[in-house]
Amino acid sequence: MLRVAFAGTPEFALPALAALNGHHTLVGVLTRPDRPSGRGRHLTASAVKHAALSWELPLAQPQTLRDEALRAQLHEWQPDVLVVVAYGLLVPREVLALPPLGCVNIHASLLPRWRGAAPIERAILAGDAESGVSIMQMDEGLDTGPLLLQRRVPVGTHTAGSLRAELAGLGAAALIETLNGLERGTLHPESQPAEGATYAARINKAEARIDWTQDAASLERQVRAFNPWPVAETLLDGSQLRILAAHAADSDVNRPRNAGNGVEPGAIVAIQEGEMWVACGRGILAVTEVQRPGRRPVGVRDFAHAVKLAERRLG
Repeated sequence: MLRVAFAGTPEFALPALAALNGHHTLVGVLTRPDRPSGRGRHLTASAVKHAALSWELPLAQPQTLRDEALRAQLHEWQPDVLVVVAYGLLVPREVLALPPLGCVNIHASLLPRWRGAAPIERAILAGDAESGVSIMQMDEGLDTGPLLLQRRVPVGTHTAGSLRAELAGLGAAALIETLNGLERGTLHPESQPAEGATYAARINKAEARIDWTQDAASLERQVRAFNPWPVAETLLDGSQLRILAAHAADSDVNRPRNAGNGVEPGAIVAIQEGEMWVACGRGILAVTEVQRPGRRPVGVRDFAHAVKLAERRLG
């Protein structure tokens, strides 16, 4: 068994932490300092901190990994390898070189595609057929280190939330396979391909505003990519209307009469079978779940009972 130090912060990191706790010796956990959260801005511990405390694991919450006291703590833990999963802090050269087996990272994309902060959302927005996880030997670059293992999954109709959950589990299993291979000396890093690199920029909340002049397939991907955050939104009578679920109704089957034929983008052309059909620059977006400010998410069937929607316009 390897002596493993772990660095991670959000829920995405929990399956990997749990897997390590059952297969190797966890000598210590690093996570981000508690941060203000919610309307009251109360200090809130990370998901990884809660798990580490519940398992009574050694825990540190440094502001930076450049701190000499932190490096002294890592020396004391004597890890064979440092596993990094969605940690959120830069890992400097001094820390990368500290464990004998280096630092291993789980990245939620098929590197070199979608290096950066938001690989899951960017893959969905781009219409990628596949996503996956890459287990990488970390270097000083941004997700540029040599690859140890990759696993693939179809994107299908995943939202960012559901794809993130699947990749978290997939990454945990791949991590254990990777560490076992490193321990036996049967797995060796390979440089990332020189071509195909793309950058997954951090999501800007302004990207969530729907532009109804776009085609329906693009808007469906926007809705899926921004669920659960920041959630695609539009306006209804000048007030925010969040769209949590929708799909492109680009077939002529069951299409309402005159839907999309010269109708202004954003126009609600029909309410049928629990769907709100909205004209787009090309095609129809069938919206199935919405949310108004301060309200709970509701299906369009219930929303249409409370609000007159027919022949109105969004945006």
